[in-house]
Amino acid sequence: MSRPLPDPLDFVPPPAGLLRRLLAGRRFWFAPQFSGLENLDPARPALYVGNHTLYGIIDSPLMVQGVYDRTGIFFRSLGDHFHFVTPVWGPMLLRFGAVDGTPDNCARLMEAGAHIMVYPGGAREVMKNSGEEYRLIWKHRTGFARMAMQHGYDIIPFAAIGADDALSIRYDSKTFQRSLAGRLARRSGLLDRFFRGGDTVLPVATGVAGTPLPRPEKMYFRFGERIPTRHLQAAANNRQAQWQIRHQVEGAIYRQMDELFEQRAKDQDWSWWRRQLISRKGQA
Repeated sequence: MSRPLPDPLDFVPPPAGLLRRLLAGRRFWFAPQFSGLENLDPARPALYVGNHTLYGIIDSPLMVQGVYDRTGIFFRSLGDHFHFVTPVWGPMLLRFGAVDGTPDNCARLMEAGAHIMVYPGGAREVMKNSGEEYRLIWKHRTGFARMAMQHGYDIIPFAAIGADDALSIRYDSKTFQRSLAGRLARRSGLLDRFFRGGDTVLPVATGVAGTPLPRPEKMYFRFGERIPTRHLQAAANNRQAQWQIRHQVEGAIYRQMDELFEQRAKDQDWSWWRRQLISRKGQA
């Protein structure tokens, strides 16, 4: 029997210095760049909605730490349920502010005025297939829009690039499902029971010289302008209104990704060693 999760409100952010030290090596390797921080205000809580990248653990900690260091805002991240039943991994996420992403937990955080981060794509967007780099895979989800509207929360769309280029997918869910083992798993029902129909099959990816080490791609993060929802509280349960907000957020994220690609293309401040390791992309 699994242990009950701690109360989401019973949490104190870790010291900024601790996070800085824990991620020092990662900051050196990926050299994170931030823009749009003027749209963040510690006194104005918001729901931060963005694109998840491959595996979801390469760049997200850098973004959380970078924002905390620069603004004093510590994101409470709404996570997929499977995280919190995973030994070691689940407790570690809880220690650093992650919360099981249920509507009730989200509502309690909003009522407490927390700054909340959510990736609507969840596990499916993390478990990418080849060719899905920098794609939003949100299926038919509008829950984040409904929660923001119900509580009158502003939405701040954000975009992240770099992580999907740091690794090359070699084996994915589609490949697995075409294999004999995958076909047997589908026929037996195991694929649906344990892997959500293939959505949570972990892809195999390689980085530097064919190793698991990600290439030292720079990570770029951009935060957009606030999208207010307070005027839509009465329409919170209206699916059409939810989809309108969702489309607005999606469009903002894709525009910001395009802006970050342009920023990266103009960035001349790349160390020789970084260029050499990135130039091996696609090899091995």
